[in-house]
Amino acid sequence: MSDSAILAAKAELPKAIAASAKLVDSALDAVLPQPAGRQARVQEAMRYAIMAGGKRLRPFLVLHSARLFGVEDTRALRVGAAIEALHTYSLVHDDLPCMDDDDLRRGRPTTHIAFDEMTAVLAGDALLTISFEILADARTHPSADVRCALIARLAEASGHSGMIGGQIIDMLADASFGVEDVIDLQRRKTGQLFEFSCEAGPILGGASPEDRARLKAYAEDMGVVFQITDDLLDVTSTAEKTGKAVGKDADMGKQTLVTLLGLEGARAEAEKRARRAVAALGPHAARAPELSALPFFLLDRDA
Repeated sequence: MSDSAILAAKAELPKAIAASAKLVDSALDAVLPQPAGRQARVQEAMRYAIMAGGKRLRPFLVLHSARLFGVEDTRALRVGAAIEALHTYSLVHDDLPCMDDDDLRRGRPTTHIAFDEMTAVLAGDALLTISFEILADARTHPSADVRCALIARLAEASGHSGMIGGQIIDMLADASFGVEDVIDLQRRKTGQLFEFSCEAGPILGGASPEDRARLKAYAEDMGVVFQITDDLLDVTSTAEKTGKAVGKDADMGKQTLVTLLGLEGARAEAEKRARRAVAALGPHAARAPELSALPFFLLDRDA
């Protein structure tokens, strides 16, 4: 895909992301329980955490990777709701005092501040659980084999060798970490959910292993771009812009690609990864301009 085509697609991307987020919010509203009965408090906390807004990038990736393979939006949006539920659970738990101890998320009090720690833990647990409930439902896909493939891949991406593995590495990390250590940590903690989101499309569409590998390779590099820009914001932005605390990496003495490579070196690495991500799409790059433009859109984000 040419630079001019990517630039044109990038200009239209904010509209595409906003349209996708609106569809995802509707899907989430449909699958989440309405607060009722004695369990209403945890259901309210679930909704508080997940309906806090945001770009919904993971469901966006599911939707557009699925469209490449002719999958109905209704099915892709259910998978998008599942990954957003799981992602939100991880944020709720990350914000707890025993983890990152954050008071602000997306511009408003974190769930344990708005409710209490006990409710936040249980709300996170419930969001994790409902993500697999959504995937197991026949409305997500009529084929049990496809549903099982989605469940297995999300379990792998979010479990002990994926996101949770990355989280414990992050909690135990110190100043001895080098570039490859940081990339491994971030690929597990953040990148694995992006990989699942991009692989969900070919899984839903019954695509070839080669197509699934292309989307996975795209997600690997796109995830690095996302994390580098997130780390850049932690250094250069403000809580008012990002909606969360900034400067925490430096305060905690954590190594990132920004601390290891410097601001310009990190930006150069992110741009290299953005180009590599688009190249990984191969013949799908031109057919999915939203996916092609996303890594370059992330390079310029300020929140």
